[in-house]
Amino acid sequence: MAVHSTANKRKRGPDKRDRILKAAIKVFAKNGFYATRVSEIAKTAGVADGTIYLYFKNKDDVLITIFEEGIGRLLTILREVAESDEPFERRITRIIELQLGLLEEQRDLAEVITVNLRQSSRLLKQYAAPLFMQYIDVIAGVVREGQEEGAFRPDLNPRVVARSLFGAIDAILLTWALGEGDPQALRKAAGHCASLFLEGLRKR
Repeated sequence: MAVHSTANKRKRGPDKRDRILKAAIKVFAKNGFYATRVSEIAKTAGVADGTIYLYFKNKDDVLITIFEEGIGRLLTILREVAESDEPFERRITRIIELQLGLLEEQRDLAEVITVNLRQSSRLLKQYAAPLFMQYIDVIAGVVREGQEEGAFRPDLNPRVVARSLFGAIDAILLTWALGEGDPQALRKAAGHCASLFLEGLRKR
């Protein structure tokens, strides 16, 4: 009987962890990171306060996990696009569309990633910066390849282009997450952003 109980507990583990993360996204988006208490996350997730500490060290660890898992999934998808055989311009467009499209129905997550993480410079430097650098590397790699193949202007620094693109997407997400706009607005913004960057990148 005890063995059966333990097996059930293990099976429920990932579900409970996911519930906690989803609840944290809601509460962080509503209250902000510093104003949120662990007990509020637990209440929203429908678990006891102590259950949070079975999966996470503290509130910081919850936020870090949300960010790392979200950006980690995004990086995996972006690398697949970057390494595909599609034309370079299409790859850039797809990268922009995917970044904005993945958050189209997830306003709370967009707010947590763009707003809440900024509330802690320590977390930004220690955890976010390395992932941002990986992101920059992916975009810069596509730009560099495009330059080598003669599709993009050779006079542009690929990493500057990548940082500029990140800044543009970040600003779009930030204003959308904090506003009351239509979710479809991200799809329109993706098209405009891609058009703007490709006009600047395209070799004349």
